[in-house]
Amino acid sequence: MSQQWTPPPPPTSTPANVPNYLIPAILSLLCCWPLSIVAIIFAAQVNGKVASGDIQGAMDASKKAKLFSFLAIGLGLVGGLIYVILMVLGAGLGAISQP
Repeated sequence: MSQQWTPPPPPTSTPANVPNYLIPAILSLLCCWPLSIVAIIFAAQVNGKVASGDIQGAMDASKKAKLFSFLAIGLGLVGGLIYVILMVLGAGLGAISQP
């Protein structure tokens, strides 16, 4: 009842070109910390998965890194815009209420 062991196929000579989105993930640290940490984790997994031959896993990690990094950047920009609007409204209302 022995089974024959077959080694995995050798990796292809040219690895797949899967973007890792590490730079947008790092830049998103300035906008939204929790989402950017998740984006960096997924971006760091991409190259290792490509090297091990898991192209589908690398593509999945790449999509998640892109999603979380752009979501963090978008939320950071929206939050900053809301902050600026509230500061302008507060300063304007403060100037109006002073005699």
